[in-house]
Amino acid sequence: MKIAILSRNKKLYSTNSLYEAGIRRGHDVRVIDYLRCHMEITSLRPSIYLGDEKLSGFDAVIPRIGATYTFFGCAVVRQFEMMGVYSVNESVAISRSRDKLRSLQLLARRGIGLPVTTFAHDPRATEQIIKHVGGAPVVIKLLEGTQGVGVVLAETKKAAESVIEAFRGLNANILAQEFIKEAGGADIRCFVVGGKVVAAIKRQGKDGEFRSNLHRGGSASIVRITPEERSTATRAAKIMGLNVAGVDLLRSNHGPVVMEVNSSPGLEGIETATGKDVAGMIIELIEKHSDKSTESKTRTRGKG
Repeated sequence: MKIAILSRNKKLYSTNSLYEAGIRRGHDVRVIDYLRCHMEITSLRPSIYLGDEKLSGFDAVIPRIGATYTFFGCAVVRQFEMMGVYSVNESVAISRSRDKLRSLQLLARRGIGLPVTTFAHDPRATEQIIKHVGGAPVVIKLLEGTQGVGVVLAETKKAAESVIEAFRGLNANILAQEFIKEAGGADIRCFVVGGKVVAAIKRQGKDGEFRSNLHRGGSASIVRITPEERSTATRAAKIMGLNVAGVDLLRSNHGPVVMEVNSSPGLEGIETATGKDVAGMIIELIEKHSDKSTESKTRTRGKG
C-alpha cells in the first residue's frame, strides 16, 4: 500500500517509528509536511498539491497533526478523505479531541468518569467555579494548552482567584478542575489502537511537579491496568471517534477519571517503556481497514 504520514518532521521519534514500521511491512511510505500542502477544492475533483506535485494514489494517511496547526491540518486530512483515502484518525475526530471543553462534554454525556470541571465566562463567577470543584487546591487549564503547558495548580483559594483573573485578563478560555490528590502526581497513559488497549504506562511527575507529562521531565514505567481502566480507555476513544488514541487516566478514590483523549499520542514513551511495536500495530490497523472502497465507508463524510 501507499501510505502518507502527515508530519512536520521525519526525524521526530513517532514519525520515524511509523515510517520504519511501514517499510518493514513492505509498504510505500512517505512523510509529507502538511503545512506545505495546498488544496484545490473543485466539485467532484478534490485534489492536494505539494508544490507543483499533485498528491495521488495514496491508500491511507496517518495524521500527526500538531496542536498549533489543528485547523489547517484537519483541512488537509479532510481533503484526503474527500479523495477516498482512509485516514487512521478522521478529521472530525481530531478536531473534536482538540477541543477540551467539547471533549469533556461528550465524555460526560456518555457516563465516562471525569474530574469535576467548571467553565464560565462571567468574571463574577470565579468564586462559584472554585467552590463547585471542591475548593483549593484547584487545577486551572487553558483550553488551548498542550503537553502540560497552560496548566496551573493553585494551592489556595486566593492563588486560584489570582490565576483565573490573570488568564481572563489575557482573554483566554479556561477550565477549572478538581485536583485528584490521591493520584500522587501520576497518570496512566492507555494507548488504544483499533478499539483495544495495546499498551499502558504509568507516567510519574518529577519531584514537586503535579504534571506527569514526559516532555516536562516525567518518567514512564509499565503498569498493569484494571478491567475498569481498560474499559474506560476504549470507551473514551470510541466516543471521540478515534481509531488511535492516547487516553490519560487518573486513579481517583472513586475510580478512573479521564483527563484527556489525545489524537496524536507520542510513541517514544510507550514503546521505550513497554518494548512493544506500537507503530507496527498502527500499520497493521491500516492493513485491516484500508481498501479502495474507503470513500463509501468514511464515517465523518459530510459532517463538517
